[in-house]
Amino acid sequence: MHTLNGSGVALPRLMVALLEQHQNADGSVTIPEALRSYMGGTEKLLPVK
Repeated sequence: MHTLNGSGVALPRLMVALLEQHQNADGSVTIPEALRSYMGGTEKLLPVK
C-alpha cells in the first residue's frame, strides 16, 4: 500500500516530533542518521538568518 502526499501518515505530528527531539540550542536541527539518505546526505538543517 502507498500513500499520496502523506495522506495516510500523520505527517505534521512526525515533523513536530523530529523538531522537538533533534533541535539544537543554536536553532539548527540534526537529521537522524536513518533519514540522512533521504535528505541527500545532509546532517544538519540551519536556521535562515
